[in-house]
Amino acid sequence: MKQLLLSLVVGFVLSSPAFAADKVWIDKASELYSVTVTHQGKKVEIKRNQNPKNLINAAYQPTGRGVIAPMNPFAPHAIETIGELEMLQFLVAKEKDSNILVIDSRTPDWVEKGTIPGSINVPYTTLRGDAAGAMDFLETAGVTEDAMLHDFSKAKTLVMFCNGAWCGQSPAAIRTLLKFGYPASKIKYYRGGMQSWESLGLTVVK
Repeated sequence: MKQLLLSLVVGFVLSSPAFAADKVWIDKASELYSVTVTHQGKKVEIKRNQNPKNLINAAYQPTGRGVIAPMNPFAPHAIETIGELEMLQFLVAKEKDSNILVIDSRTPDWVEKGTIPGSINVPYTTLRGDAAGAMDFLETAGVTEDAMLHDFSKAKTLVMFCNGAWCGQSPAAIRTLLKFGYPASKIKYYRGGMQSWESLGLTVVK
C-alpha cells in the first residue's frame, strides 16, 4: 500500500503543470512560443512568463473598477475588437509594415508601470485636449490636409489599447479619431488591454 501511495504521489508531481518541463505556450496548436518585435530601437522577445509562481502586476489586481465596455462600444461605427493572438499578429506585421501603428492610449503615469513591446504612447488627452497635438498625430498616422480637408486615403491601421475592458482611455481616443473622420476600418481595439496582457504573463517593457 505504501509503495502504491508513493507511486501515485510521484506520478502526480511529475504530471502537475507546476512541475512540468513543457513550455508555457502562447498557442501550442501553431507552436507559437514567442515573437520578437522592435521597441524604441531594441529587439524584445514577447513570451509568457515561465515561472509558475509569477503573479499579475498589482496595478491590475483590483476588480472594483470602472464600467466594463461592450465588445464594440463605438456603434454604429464597426470597430474591430481583437484579442491577444491578433495583437501579436499586428505586432509582428508592423515590423515590416510601416502602415501599422500599435498605440498605448494611456497617460504617461500608467505607461510607466509597463507597456506592450512595439507600441508607442499617444495619450488620449493629446487627441482630446490639444488641437496641435491631434494634428501632429494625424500626420504621423498618414493623414494629409488639403484645403482644410483631411485626406484619409493613406491613413495607417491603428491598433489601440489601454488598461482593460473597464478603462475608457483608448475608447476616448478612438471616439475622437472617429469625429475627425478617421476610417473605422483602419482602427482596431484591443479591449483586454494591459490587464489581460499581464494576466497571461506576456512580456511588458517599462
